[in-house]
Amino acid sequence: MSKKPGLTVLAGPTAVGKGTVSTYIRDNYPEVWLSVSATTRAPRPGEVDGVHYFFKSTEEFERLIAEGELLEWAVVHGQNTYGTLKSTVNEAIEEGRSVLLEIDLQGARQVKEAVPDAKFVFLAPPTWDEMVRRLVGRGTETPEEQQRRLETAKLELAAEPEFDHTVINDDVRRAADELVSLMGLTPHAHLQEPSAR
Repeated sequence: MSKKPGLTVLAGPTAVGKGTVSTYIRDNYPEVWLSVSATTRAPRPGEVDGVHYFFKSTEEFERLIAEGELLEWAVVHGQNTYGTLKSTVNEAIEEGRSVLLEIDLQGARQVKEAVPDAKFVFLAPPTWDEMVRRLVGRGTETPEEQQRRLETAKLELAAEPEFDHTVINDDVRRAADELVSLMGLTPHAHLQEPSAR
């Protein structure tokens, strides 16, 4: 008997590739409803409001917090605020969609308080060295920011036991398929077929 669709929370350390895995799922598994976070940070090139994030002013965000409209929220790296709108998640669950929430650990802990029966999945790097390489390789942060992120990542890796499942992000497609299976959905046929290439 398959469990009714519900909420799956994907979290893990910074730069582990949560965004890459969730984007792969968004592009390849239309049956999964990927929650879109609200944020006070400015859009990066190519980001679309309502698709990648709901871009909010600090004032708007403070109002959402005050009115209890967020399932979780956090100030990330001491700079921008991110959060999940309760209304959009609840609507999707009521429609019977499988909802995937890709957030940071602070957020995952808040969701656990609010929705204890959600499924919690920790996305882990294959190795610490690989994680350092990804963090430094992005080239979007100053050395100070990179150092701060590595310190944060050590703390974040220690949170793994709080989760129901761990998925190792050694290969995006494989990790995405494993996550989809944990959500109770059927991974696509490419898992079974030997590659024609």
